[in-house]
Amino acid sequence: MPSAHLIQETSLVEKPPPNRRQFITYGIGGLIAAGAIGTAVTGSISSASGGNNLRSSMTIIAPAAAGGGWDTVAREMQQAQRVNSIINNTQVVNMPGAGGTIALGNLSVLDGDANNLMVGGTGQLAATIQYDSATEYEDVNPLAVTVEEYDVIVVPADSPYKTLDDLMKAWAQNPGNVPWTGGGSFDQLVVTEMAIAGGIKPADMIYVSSDGGGESTQALLNGTVAAAASGYPDSIDQIESGRLRALALVAEEPLEGSDIPTTVEQGYDVTLANWRILMAPGGITDDEKQELENIVLETIETPEWREAIERYNWNENVITGDELTQFIKDETERITALYKELGV
Repeated sequence: MPSAHLIQETSLVEKPPPNRRQFITYGIGGLIAAGAIGTAVTGSISSASGGNNLRSSMTIIAPAAAGGGWDTVAREMQQAQRVNSIINNTQVVNMPGAGGTIALGNLSVLDGDANNLMVGGTGQLAATIQYDSATEYEDVNPLAVTVEEYDVIVVPADSPYKTLDDLMKAWAQNPGNVPWTGGGSFDQLVVTEMAIAGGIKPADMIYVSSDGGGESTQALLNGTVAAAASGYPDSIDQIESGRLRALALVAEEPLEGSDIPTTVEQGYDVTLANWRILMAPGGITDDEKQELENIVLETIETPEWREAIERYNWNENVITGDELTQFIKDETERITALYKELGV
């Protein structure tokens, strides 16, 4: 069976694929449209966040449409800041497009305007690499990683694969007979790491990209694919209902309240997490950067934020300062290597 590579994230625009490979894409938004949205919103951000007092007003940019993971982090942070009077007036602006790189580019245009924060994370960093973005994380001011989400490896409840080893052995024997899916480009990177850990060439794997967790589940249940890497929060209801069987949590340590064994526990060193970061524009002063970091750290200590962590099954992982600089460097190298394995 010929291999097919599918690379997709909501509102992403693909680069033209190499002639020697076949890519199938679903639900790809237009870069021109996304750029127009970003340009239109930039003016409103600047006008809404005017003022030198960082605690008087703040705009939090979610680099995707409403309802996704980045938007959820932004709105939960907004709510925590309002209830606890950390910021007098916090607004959230959605700026979708190109895996978050449209918003990242617009954040860089706000150079020196410290009354702005942006949510980002693994998917956005991956998009800067995949699409060779003109703006990178080093062009802005990363402040703090706050939480992370884990993927879970799932199969249909009636799957012949009872354990992760069952799945991996069958996949290694015949990669074409074990197609995978996931809800976006982050999930594909997880599957790529799984392939490498199982001695499978990523070029040989079949990955059918789905538009979110719901479509991914349907692909499993109708037999289009054999396995999926999907966000734990998106999959837990289907797992608990018995429709899906969880074979592994993609993490180094078990998740509190979950009995799903981790990939590491089962001998597969696959730990790529979907982390969430808060960033500020470049060109701000050291004092402004420190104050913004303080604001973020105060926000994530509030009862409202603690409740959000539990509600969305996030795992808290706070990283700041020099440790954050090294973390971003390591993650950049890691994701770059995975894209090289994919031939992208």
